[in-house]
Amino acid sequence: MQPADDFEEIDEGHTVWRFERSFFTSNWTCIWGNGCHGIDAVSAAELGRGCCSVGAELDGVDEAMTLAATVAALSPAHFQHHAEAAAGGVFSDERKTNTRVVDGACIFLNRPDFEGGAGCALHIAAVLADESPLDWKPSVCWQLPVRVDWEMRPDDVEVATVRRWSRDDWGDDGEEMAWCCTERVADGGTDEAYIGNRPVIDSLADEIEGIVGTSVAVELRRRLG
Repeated sequence: MQPADDFEEIDEGHTVWRFERSFFTSNWTCIWGNGCHGIDAVSAAELGRGCCSVGAELDGVDEAMTLAATVAALSPAHFQHHAEAAAGGVFSDERKTNTRVVDGACIFLNRPDFEGGAGCALHIAAVLADESPLDWKPSVCWQLPVRVDWEMRPDDVEVATVRRWSRDDWGDDGEEMAWCCTERVADGGTDEAYIGNRPVIDSLADEIEGIVGTSVAVELRRRLG
């Protein structure tokens, strides 16, 4: 748990945003495809799974419906598991709470040897369409490694704590993970992902704005930039 004084507070009236200062000013960067060990029990950078070993947890019926519609725009040339999706769908069950896992990873994850491009098929398709991947991918995917904890105060004001994901956030699976990219040496991890050339408030600017809105994002940038 981070100390209380590590959080920058921005009071928006109906919501008080608390940002983990040490993370948003750090040089963390996603190293998927560049040494990321993945979140399995055994380090396996060569598999290129990153944090996609589990199916994406969807944020309600609306997001599931949006994803289902988006799948129609995916081409087999850029979606390795297009045939599997056509045959059995992209959801793990009828409730459509998660994406399917195929051969050890999310159905949308193209493997390193796929000719159409390794990585998230949704992300690839969005870029090819000259659109933002944030509009195509499940929210949990484009928000990682940022997490928001919501709490309602007695005065009916929401407190939103915006921080890095930790091993504990993965639940029981976190105990088995060989590596968590946001952990630092001080946390018992490594600094392998802290090699970016700019702070997180810049490198994840679009994601931060997508989570907190433009006005709060601008104020955060003013304070921490």
